[in-house]
Amino acid sequence: MSKILVTGATGALGKLTVEALLRRVGPERIAALARDPAKAIGLAKRGVDVRRGDYFDPDSLMSAFRDVDKVLMISAVAFTDRLTQQLNVIDAAKASGVKHIIYTSIQRKPGSTFEISMVTQADKDTEAALKASGLAFTILRNSLYLDVLPFMLGELVLEEGVRLTQGEGKGVLVARSDLAEANAVVLTEPGHENQTYTLGASEAFSFSDVAAELSEISGKLVGFKGVSARQYAQILEARGLPKHFADFLSEWSHAVSVGEFEQVTGDLERLTGRAPLSYKTYLRQIYGS
Repeated sequence: MSKILVTGATGALGKLTVEALLRRVGPERIAALARDPAKAIGLAKRGVDVRRGDYFDPDSLMSAFRDVDKVLMISAVAFTDRLTQQLNVIDAAKASGVKHIIYTSIQRKPGSTFEISMVTQADKDTEAALKASGLAFTILRNSLYLDVLPFMLGELVLEEGVRLTQGEGKGVLVARSDLAEANAVVLTEPGHENQTYTLGASEAFSFSDVAAELSEISGKLVGFKGVSARQYAQILEARGLPKHFADFLSEWSHAVSVGEFEQVTGDLERLTGRAPLSYKTYLRQIYGS
C-alpha cells in the first residue's frame, strides 16, 4: 500500500498536518519524515511510520521515500541552503517513484518585484524545478503565519502599543492549523494535480487594524506607531534577537505593510470547506483572557 509522507513532521506545520491526516485516514497510510525520529516517538506510538531523513542527505531521502505515492515538501528553513535541500527532495522523489509532490511556498503579490531574503527566489526556483520534473505537483503559496503575530508584537504590546513597520498595506495572515487542514485535503483527495493555490485568510487587515482590535479587547487605547524597517529591526534587537534574525523578521513586517500579502483568493476556504480563523478571533484567543 502506497503511503503519504509528510516532511518536517516534528516542526509546527508538519505536526499539525499529520494530525489533520489522522482525522482523514488510518495511521498505516501516513509516513512522517524527521531528522531525529526520537522526536516523533509519539507519532510512532500511534501507528504512524516515522522515517529518518535529512534534506541535505539524498540517500536518506531515497530510503525514506520507498513505497510513497505523495510527498508534502515543507519548505526548508531560512539561513540554510534552501534551494539545494529542496532540489534534493525533488530529485530523490523522482528517483524513488513518488508520483506527486506538494510544496509549501510563500504567497507573492501578482506582478510584484518585492523579495524576502533567502525565501522568494528559492521558492521561485523550486516551483520551476517542480514544474520541470515530470512529476505531478501542487504548489501551496502560504501567507505569513498568523501564529507569529504575537512574537512580532512583543510581550508589552498592550502597554507600549503596536510598533511595526509603517504603511497601511494589509495581509491575509493565516493560522498554521488552517494550512495543515488544506495540506491534508490536497494529500488525500484527487483533483489537485498541477495546481497552484494561494492560501490566506478570508479578510485582509493592516497593523493599525490590529491596534484597533487590541484596544477593543483590552478596553484601553492601544496605539499604532509605524516605524521604518530598520527601526523595527532595532526594536527586535533590543528585545534580544540576534541582528540577522531581527533584520529577517523586519522584512516580513515590511512585506505586510506594503501589501505583499493582501490578495484574498478564497482558495483556502474552498479547499477546507470552512472559513479560516480570522485575525479578530485569533487576537481574542491570545489577549482576551
